Amino acid sequence: MKKRIGSYPRVRIEGGGRAVVSQAGGVLLVETVRKSGLDTAISAALALWRRPRAVHDPGKILLDVALAVALGGDCLADVAMLRAEPAVFGPVASDPTVSRLIDKLAAGGSKTLTAIRSARAEVRERVWKLSGASSPDAGGQVIVDLDGVLVLAHSDNQDAAATWKKSYGHHPLMGFVDHGRGGTGEPVAALLRPGNAGSNTAADHITAAQLALAQLPKGHRRGRSTLIRTDSAGGTHEFVSWLSRRGRWLSYSVGMTITDAVHHAVLKVPASAWTPAVEPGGEIRDGAWTAELDGDVLKGWPRAMRLIVRKERPHPGAQLRFTDADGLRLTCFATNTTHLPIAALELRHRQRARAEDRISNARATGLRNLPLHDTAQNRIWLEIVQLDLDLLAWLPMLALTGKPRLWEPRRLRLRLFSAAAQLVTTARRRHLRFTHHWP
Repeated sequence: MKKRIGSYPRVRIEGGGRAVVSQAGGVLLVETVRKSGLDTAISAALALWRRPRAVHDPGKILLDVALAVALGGDCLADVAMLRAEPAVFGPVASDPTVSRLIDKLAAGGSKTLTAIRSARAEVRERVWKLSGASSPDAGGQVIVDLDGVLVLAHSDNQDAAATWKKSYGHHPLMGFVDHGRGGTGEPVAALLRPGNAGSNTAADHITAAQLALAQLPKGHRRGRSTLIRTDSAGGTHEFVSWLSRRGRWLSYSVGMTITDAVHHAVLKVPASAWTPAVEPGGEIRDGAWTAELDGDVLKGWPRAMRLIVRKERPHPGAQLRFTDADGLRLTCFATNTTHLPIAALELRHRQRARAEDRISNARATGLRNLPLHDTAQNRIWLEIVQLDLDLLAWLPMLALTGKPRLWEPRRLRLRLFSAAAQLVTTARRRHLRFTHHWP
């Protein structure tokens, strides 16, 4: 009797296999494109950029690149992965054709960006209606998080510069719709900026907010049902005034810098005025309290603004700052919401941390670096990144339930998209047969 050596079975490797489809799970993304109508919307939006008698449709080419990035690619040449499976992804353009289209779209400037964004907004409204109770506005309010992202550059790209973290690259400002605890999130704004762009630039925050609002269904582009949430980078007079301007009526929850005036006001708050902070389940958060400030610290700000401060015991190993008091870490934010207690408002603002997960997913899906040289080309790349992040957000909304709805891009690729299948054609219909034991 022979004894088997090693932990894994020995398998012979041969070429020439037929009717086997790699990345067959990517058909879920194809069905998401078809169900949402994204293919027809993008094709119609980019019709002006299609040459007469052209073989490949510009919208299809752009979606192919987005699908390749959603499946794990990080450059234009990764469409070769789709080109190898025409039975699932259809005819895919060659690498030179893809590059020429990106150059042509980049030359179109703002006209191209407007066309792509309009198509995405149209499809987004349709997807939210199809998803029903799973849509981000099912609870009556839409939350948009704005946050900056540092993207490293490993070559001398146009507009790459030294960042505030002493790295080198770009500093885009992005916006994400928060799907809450039961979902992930989807991108609604991406403003490409040089690496040395300031964090507190009010004009950039206003532009990013305008882009985000344009992506929402028309009923959420103004009014209290839309909440704009930022960290302290958005805590400027110009941006808060823009959010609260008459006729716009947006809700906001904006982080504020602890100034000397705020610090002195905190020291004057009596112990009885502090309210324990709470967790999402309603239980009290240990070692954290909130209070509302008024008086001189509100001078010069919009009339309806509320200033809420939070103090908490620092985590082990954390260093205190000069603006902290009594050994407790201080943070502050402003809001114009009046019907909720301050503990609920503080919890809502603290949940802005979910935007960091969205940024991590974006980095894992095409935003780890900007692969093209010119800024105009990289603006198109940012739109491609948003397209594939849209698909990765819409797929769980439309097709997944339970824990899989919370899966992030890396897990979706491992568990779903990487599955192989056998392609069988019967009665002029194509079928993908997956193995029964795939988890």
